[in-house]
Amino acid sequence: MVIAWNNGEMPLHHGVLPPFLYGKGVYNHWLINEALSSGLRFVFDASWTISNIALGDSSYQSNCFVKSSNVSDIEKGSWEYDCNSHLAAVYGLSSLHGFNYSAVMKLVKCDGRYLLINATEDFLHTYAYKRKSLWKRHIPKCRRSKTTLACVVRTIKTQNETSGCSLKDGSVHTKTLKLSYSLESLLAITADENKTVVLTVAGYSYKDMLMSWVCRLRRLRITNFLVSSLDYETYQFSVMQGLPVFNDPSAPSNISFNDCHFGTECFQRVTKVKSRLVLKILKLGYNVLLSDVDIYWFKNPLPLLSTFGPATLAAQSDEYNQTRPINLPRRLNSGFYYAHSDAPTISAMGKVVRHAATSGLTEQPSFYDTLCGEGGSTRKGDNRCVEPGTNLTVHFLDRNLFPNGAYLGLWERKNVKSACKKQGCLVLHNNWISGRVKKLERQVISGLWDYDITTRMCLV
Repeated sequence: MVIAWNNGEMPLHHGVLPPFLYGKGVYNHWLINEALSSGLRFVFDASWTISNIALGDSSYQSNCFVKSSNVSDIEKGSWEYDCNSHLAAVYGLSSLHGFNYSAVMKLVKCDGRYLLINATEDFLHTYAYKRKSLWKRHIPKCRRSKTTLACVVRTIKTQNETSGCSLKDGSVHTKTLKLSYSLESLLAITADENKTVVLTVAGYSYKDMLMSWVCRLRRLRITNFLVSSLDYETYQFSVMQGLPVFNDPSAPSNISFNDCHFGTECFQRVTKVKSRLVLKILKLGYNVLLSDVDIYWFKNPLPLLSTFGPATLAAQSDEYNQTRPINLPRRLNSGFYYAHSDAPTISAMGKVVRHAATSGLTEQPSFYDTLCGEGGSTRKGDNRCVEPGTNLTVHFLDRNLFPNGAYLGLWERKNVKSACKKQGCLVLHNNWISGRVKKLERQVISGLWDYDITTRMCLV
């Protein structure tokens, strides 16, 4: 479909653009319907005046000309198409009236002249029984002649028999949103060539921070990420945003909207979901980079993290004192770590999950006490420790590259982004702050935010 309009101060329509999934259908028809309903421009269909078309990009094939595999998926009802259909139904004027193209004028070419006609469905019926009525209603006065009328009727008959591209074929039926992808199927289609995925876990209270995190990864052209939703609202929101999301049936219920931050009982229950999911993914043969949504990515850290290789878990340090070792007791941050899929790592992660299941704390102390020993008994040097049963090495990441929220007072700097870039940060954790609202405000004010909440689209 090709759409053209005069570009002036007047908008094309009054509607609010939904966050459609690009290339998955519905958008063009929604746009036309909004232009028609808004009444700001005269809209007409010129499909019948096109005699041939050349595709500059052979990889793109319209359903009006070729039954491509993408079109077949749409016709069968893919979840992306259903999502766009749902968005079209709840945004703009089409939400009240549906898609209606009966009033669209047709541009036809007859006897060497171009005519605009009102070719509604009763056109041929009227022609057969009431020619004078047809004459007055459908053909401009200056163009009325027997040969012109016959040409118009002949054109409409031919197009109705052969064309699959008229606007009347553009109706969209809203379906119930559902995503049939399991964790296993999503891993197969999202993992990179090294079988590595980036995993994050989020509930509805953090949906905006989730989207800012996703927008940042998309800006960095990182596509091998997965989202685990803690509730149905987050799941549905993520589907609407086109995210590769799955619903974890083991996630805790009754998650508080504003009271699920560090130190709360809700936070303790939620964090234990992450280690269980990581262990499950590792057992399926995939490497995992677990990242909380409150971590801002300046650059892609995967090229560096993947160099640690097997039997090594690389994790962020929560130590803020510049002069102390970064592997001190309880200083392993379980909100950002990279785990390789191998026997030692899987065995050690199993120990972490079992320890956390019997603990009244969050999973974070279980990580340190299991992998580094209580009190740091298996520490090696200032930045490592070794789990003796599996010989897994835990490497605490350089804080200059992977700073936590209290290191060097970076969040208090006048220009956080400039300070981090000058230091060479790969990521910056927005932790060491209590409360969801305060965390959100700090990140937005600092400029480390990539999502427009009002339009539900990534910032340019």
